[in-house]
Amino acid sequence: MALGRKDDLTSLNIRTCKEGDIKNCETVTHSEIYKMTNTLKIRGLNKHYSLNKHVLRDIDLDIDSGEMVALIGASGSGKSTLLRLIAGLVAADSHSESLIEVQGQCVQKGGTISSKIRSIRSNIGFIFQQFNLVDRLSVATNVLVGLLHAIPLWRGLFHYFLPHEKNKALESLRRVGIDECHAQRASTLSGGQQQRAAIARAMVQGAGLLLADEPIASLDPESSRKVLEILSKINREDGCTVLVSLHQVDFAKRYFKRIIGLREGSIVFDGSAAELTVDLLKKLYGSQANELFEPEIQDLTLISPANEWHFNIA
Repeated sequence: MALGRKDDLTSLNIRTCKEGDIKNCETVTHSEIYKMTNTLKIRGLNKHYSLNKHVLRDIDLDIDSGEMVALIGASGSGKSTLLRLIAGLVAADSHSESLIEVQGQCVQKGGTISSKIRSIRSNIGFIFQQFNLVDRLSVATNVLVGLLHAIPLWRGLFHYFLPHEKNKALESLRRVGIDECHAQRASTLSGGQQQRAAIARAMVQGAGLLLADEPIASLDPESSRKVLEILSKINREDGCTVLVSLHQVDFAKRYFKRIIGLREGSIVFDGSAAELTVDLLKKLYGSQANELFEPEIQDLTLISPANEWHFNIA
């Protein structure tokens, strides 16, 4: 049983009251339990971009502290919009019953973003598909941007960082494997290196929730593997909750214990990687699902028509 989901916590609260496991259990409310166990809580989330474009439909979602979750679905299923709503970059439908909380703090409610969103966002790291680095700045300075919420405005404007802050940036770059590039301009890095620099920036921020929007979409397979291994390491070692949107189902099954599937703005799957079958993928991706699980070729024999030469490729 995964704690943090609505039904599970409801039954937990009732059962402990009956068995007397919690003293004065009538004072232990559901909201208090959610705050203790949940990093992310979403209720009744709807988002329209026009009258005929219902992007997200009645989303209810709980993600526990320390979970690493993949968000999959076809293009246009609402993955990026959901991440932006969680970060408070986009508002839900106005006058709706929607609610988004991160670590017990209200990001937005009823389509109105919290007036304290700047403070709340300091605990939400966001890794974009386009990296969002400043090309002309050094890699280390780009990483130090993750500290802007914690330092005076004048220091940020003049790029004045203290020695311990610079050391923190270098340590983050070391953990993602590109500390030797700290003095280079960001524009000189490869795509995979730029994405790792973006991850280091989020690490410096010290966020409890890390959101990544298609972080490997433009990367080659080896760079993709490195990026997901780094995110897994951050999740394990720092206890950071990680939510990543992906198109690559094979990577989702390999690196994530929990996978959430979106289709036309609704959650149609929420379970383990082992439960993600071809039939479920067809529900998510339609006719494209067969391409996602083509059988691996273990032994391929090439025959020359002219000479009947055989080449065995293991």
